[in-house]
Amino acid sequence: MGRFGKKGRYSCFGFLAVLVLLLPYAMARGSRDGLSAMSGTLPHFLQEPDDAYIVKSNPIKLRCRARPALQIFFKCNGEWVHQNQHTSLEHTELGTGLKIREVMINVSRQQVEDFHGPEDYWCLCVAWSHLGTSKSRKATVRIAYLRKNFEQEPQGMEVPINGMIVLHCRPPEGVPAAEVEWLKNEELVSSIEDINIDTRADHNLIINEARLSDSGNYTCLASNIVARRRSATATVIVFVNGGWSSWTDWSECNVRCGRGVQKRTRTCTNPAPLNGGAFCEGMSVQKSTCTSPCPVDGGWAEWTMWSVCSSECERQRTRECTDPEPKHGGRLCDGVALDTDNCTGDLCIQADMDSNNDVALYSGLAAGVVTVVVLVIALTLYRRNQSEYGVDVIDSSALTGGFQSFSFKSARQGNPLLMNSSMQPDLTVSRTYTGPICFPDSMEKELIPEPALFDPLPDLKDKVHSSFMVSLGVSERAEYHAKVPSQTFPRGVVQEIGGGGGTLGGRGKSQLAPIQPALVSSMMTGKRPLRTSGVFGHGGGRLVVPNAGVSLLVPHGAIEEDTTWELYMSITQQDSSALSDEGQEILLSPEVTYGPPGLTLSCPVALTIAHCADVSSEDWNIKLKRQAQDNSWEEVMTVEEESTACYCLLDTQCCHLLVERPGCYALVGEALTQAAGKRLRLAAFGNMEPNFLNYSIRVYCVNDTPHAFQEVVSVERGRGGRLLEEPKTLLFRANSFNLQVSIQDIPQFLWSIKPFTTCQEFSFTQVWCSSQSPLQCAFSLERYSPAANQLSCKISVRQVKGHEQILQVYTTIAESEKDTVPFFTQSDCTITSQTGSRAFKIPLSIRQRICATFDTANAKGKDWQLLAQKLHIDRNLGYFARQTSPSAVILSLWEAQHQERGDLDSLASALEEIGKVQSKHSTSADTLDHISKTIPSSDSIMNRSSEELDTNHT
Repeated sequence: MGRFGKKGRYSCFGFLAVLVLLLPYAMARGSRDGLSAMSGTLPHFLQEPDDAYIVKSNPIKLRCRARPALQIFFKCNGEWVHQNQHTSLEHTELGTGLKIREVMINVSRQQVEDFHGPEDYWCLCVAWSHLGTSKSRKATVRIAYLRKNFEQEPQGMEVPINGMIVLHCRPPEGVPAAEVEWLKNEELVSSIEDINIDTRADHNLIINEARLSDSGNYTCLASNIVARRRSATATVIVFVNGGWSSWTDWSECNVRCGRGVQKRTRTCTNPAPLNGGAFCEGMSVQKSTCTSPCPVDGGWAEWTMWSVCSSECERQRTRECTDPEPKHGGRLCDGVALDTDNCTGDLCIQADMDSNNDVALYSGLAAGVVTVVVLVIALTLYRRNQSEYGVDVIDSSALTGGFQSFSFKSARQGNPLLMNSSMQPDLTVSRTYTGPICFPDSMEKELIPEPALFDPLPDLKDKVHSSFMVSLGVSERAEYHAKVPSQTFPRGVVQEIGGGGGTLGGRGKSQLAPIQPALVSSMMTGKRPLRTSGVFGHGGGRLVVPNAGVSLLVPHGAIEEDTTWELYMSITQQDSSALSDEGQEILLSPEVTYGPPGLTLSCPVALTIAHCADVSSEDWNIKLKRQAQDNSWEEVMTVEEESTACYCLLDTQCCHLLVERPGCYALVGEALTQAAGKRLRLAAFGNMEPNFLNYSIRVYCVNDTPHAFQEVVSVERGRGGRLLEEPKTLLFRANSFNLQVSIQDIPQFLWSIKPFTTCQEFSFTQVWCSSQSPLQCAFSLERYSPAANQLSCKISVRQVKGHEQILQVYTTIAESEKDTVPFFTQSDCTITSQTGSRAFKIPLSIRQRICATFDTANAKGKDWQLLAQKLHIDRNLGYFARQTSPSAVILSLWEAQHQERGDLDSLASALEEIGKVQSKHSTSADTLDHISKTIPSSDSIMNRSSEELDTNHT
């Protein structure tokens, strides 16, 4: 081994002899190097060897440096290291002229392993000068290692909230000793950031007061310079035992009279049990006896004495209802409390005259009532005769019905923790879509007097109508519908009107709709497009795709007289081709087609399409695109730009378009910043699997439009799924972060789920670019016993570093799904089109008079511009300026925007404000002085004659 004491080593005396021979030489050199400087100085170590560890098979290097030193040798385990194994360096210190010598040796793993002594392998340095020697400290050399098995691993535990959590960990044996760290759900636990956590006590993890957020998977991590070891994962569950809420007030007695029962209740929600915590003990309902006083009917007391005879020859007496008084809801006394009598023995002349006057008064009233009845009967017969000759009648459905909001409400009742399977919530809930969903499936009366539009504004109804009503041509007679009565057609059905030949209308032309090429393409893909149709004439109407947030309004007069068209609308179900090749655009609405292609109109139609963009900020560049004949897509306009080819009014949930060309339209958007967002609709469905032990929960994430959600409805209806929680809306930002869906708070002793399946993730691209196909993830839960028929858990849907929504699931698992009531309570719509006046909110006669007034120029410009401003449709006025009747187009857009509400308050307020503004600027604008009276009630119209109004106007 090259050491003294072994084969080939020098003897101790031989080594001394060498030193004696070297001494004259060293002294000679010392004299040249400054002997005076070295006098009286022993070697001083500037660097001593440090303890070292051999990692795997890599040798370590030991260093020594001394001043002044003629020679330095290493001595290991009591034996000198051979000179050939030393590497020496020396130089002279400039300030003192002393020699500094540095020596290094290598120690290999084999050398350490071959040494067998009572202590660890060690080495030290010995330095020589002319005055003597100095020794350094001993440096130990050890082989580093870390064993695989922990001496003690942490164990999982369940702890009540605010309890103490102690996880023990003793790391594997190793050299050097391993350092311990703790991981929670693969993230490092720091006692510096959280003072509630202590990791300093003998490698143990101590949480002083457990919180719900402390639930998770904990791992002990041991490491040194050689390796890193992980312990088994310990699952910690922080549970919450249920607590009773305060008692409610006592209910009313259950009987109205006599002895009954009253009760009060409390719920196990203070707090609600979580993570397998115990339910509350005790009664949730308390009952107590009660007594309700019985009602006492009133009785008359005795009459008082007669009064003194008055100048009218009458005397009076009274009585009171006090024998007994009515109590506790008892009936009042029957009869009169005041009695009168003639006090002159019928000799008073004044009394006879009054009696004769009373007879005359009652006779006159009776004659007046008979006259009114005769007039009403005559007027009714006159109206019935006139209905055959095309007189206009305003349908009350135009004001109070025709379009309904799509509002779903939860049917959840009883204990919110355990929902009975027979009380499932409605399919789609907690959202009111502004677009029409379907029409009421009923036929209204053909002849209905024109209603009052300003019923919500009683202060306007009773005003005296002035000159502006005369300018609108209001007459005293009631008005009736057009020649062809209003029609309401079922979806997809073409109803024949009049005589045969397949024509629509007795003397009109029939225009039947050919199939659009886009529809043929959709059929070939296997997905049948949603399609609805209806027949429309000169009176116009409205067409709706059921449950899709899509509708088409055809204004009155858009189709020529004596002409009928079969119009259709459809939604493309195939993957969208409207997006650009650059990949920056996403589809924000369904692709909607209306036709037929050869349709000719005299004014634009209003097309309403639901969208999912968050338009509360200016972070989007939204475009309207139209499909060309070669199936390519061309840009029609950007929503914010001025255009005379099309008009776009973007609301929070839908877009209202004024278009003139039939075709396929869609809204696409490009995010300008990462703050741009789109709305996602979240819904959870569940049902038992065939083995009756596993329960499947499916979570859907779709664009927040009615059409997208109806696709989910269709899929779940086929699966027999149940809606587990009210659908919610999540705002998904364009910040490139993924969407995570996780299931939490599963009862540990009742249900289990496979490891590593509690959290699933969608990539940002999947969510952001999804348009037609809904995103779905599934969780499969297994119950330990068939007796476990209750399930409660939370489903968290969150965007990383973004918004989060929680779907809380409380449900009861039915033993036989066949015996339970399905949650699909919504029936299909059978009425999807309305024609004539009942399709509009503004009666036709009033609409025409408003247009005649506002389309006329005055000294201050076009009145329709002020109308657009007050109705908040004052952008892109150039589009309205090129229309034949700007006011008519503005009112059509207003109708489309307000189709979900049945009142005309906003229009009435706008007209009233216009009247006030015009009266300040022009004395000649008498027609706008009382603009709030331009839409009078039907009674006001019938009670006033056209001649009288003309006189007032003059």
